[in-house]
Amino acid sequence: MADQRKCENDSVPALRFEGFSDPWEQRKLGELYEKAGRKNSGEYGGESIISVANMRFSPADRELAEGYLETYNVMDLGDIAFEGNRSKHFAHGRFVENDIGPGIVSHVFDVFRPKTQYDLAYWKYAINNERVMGAILVRSTKASTMMHNLVAADFLKESMPAPTVPEQSRIGLFFQKLDSLITLHQRKVDKLKTVKQSLLEKMFPREGENVPEIRFEGFTDPWEQRAFDEFIHASGLRNADNLDFESYSVSNTSGFVPQSEQFENGGTMAEADKTAYWIVEPGSFAYNPARINVGSIGYLSTRENVIISSLYEVFRSDETCDDRFLWHWFKTALFAKQIEALQEGGVRLYFFFDKLLKSRIAMPSTGEQHAIGSFFDLLDSLITLHQRELEILKNLKQACLEKMFV
Repeated sequence: MADQRKCENDSVPALRFEGFSDPWEQRKLGELYEKAGRKNSGEYGGESIISVANMRFSPADRELAEGYLETYNVMDLGDIAFEGNRSKHFAHGRFVENDIGPGIVSHVFDVFRPKTQYDLAYWKYAINNERVMGAILVRSTKASTMMHNLVAADFLKESMPAPTVPEQSRIGLFFQKLDSLITLHQRKVDKLKTVKQSLLEKMFPREGENVPEIRFEGFTDPWEQRAFDEFIHASGLRNADNLDFESYSVSNTSGFVPQSEQFENGGTMAEADKTAYWIVEPGSFAYNPARINVGSIGYLSTRENVIISSLYEVFRSDETCDDRFLWHWFKTALFAKQIEALQEGGVRLYFFFDKLLKSRIAMPSTGEQHAIGSFFDLLDSLITLHQRELEILKNLKQACLEKMFV
């Protein structure tokens, strides 16, 4: 690809394939598309309904009134439809191209049909690109309570730059390959998460049993039922001297998270008096008693002390418990079931520390605990690696969408 500065008339993209140097031609959308008014005359049934939001066939899950499908608009391959829902990525709605095959869409969607030779893949990405379409939709939509409505006549009067069909084909193929790579990595991440979930079920004994379904070689002894009050203790220390440790929160997705990363301006604790907060030492657990049921628990693996709100419960385990083993057990359905059984409250349910102390867990020897904890840590590292690769590809795609279109 060649890096190319834009002309004064913005007629070339910042990044394009070698061999293409001509400026893109301004084309009226009315020259490229026409409003399609073809209704479903009975040739398409409920199995041919297309979900515009997801661009996939979404058969009706209930019986529709006789004649109702005849109100649907036919959407052929290459047609585009306008979806008016606002989102953080599309301020005035968006267009979606049909790249899955002929079908029908609800009459609420305006459908437009290509009038000229075009590359299907290129227009899929161009027409769905907020950088390309945002200003056009500002001028050709009207806001209503929940969404934006397209004014078809205004839309068709708008213009947009378009490259030659050969350049369209190169751009479309590039993004197709990039999307395939993103899909491949997403599947790897999903598969690893599924494997982990399955192993969490099989590498800890089921309720009422004392050995797991799967275990490492060399370990044959039955696991011992223990109450939490036998091996954990509260460990939060009051920050009485208002020491300037970094402020953290505990999220239900990432565990311990610096407030400076989670909130604008550092969150509520950035300038607050911190004497009422807990000092948390490395190797400690903390959880939100009101949100533990959705996974709001963390393990502090930093080298420095941090502080968190006194709303959290903070504790440590003794030498008979491997912290990483316990951390992964907290992610099992076994723990979720104990939370459900022991939590208390009215409108909002709480799982305070005294309830955790009453919980029970099947525990093997410290050696087997360590083996299990290390195994799941390694699996988590593999998932994180693939997630980072996936994020890099998504960021690359976003950058290319910004630089390869005018």
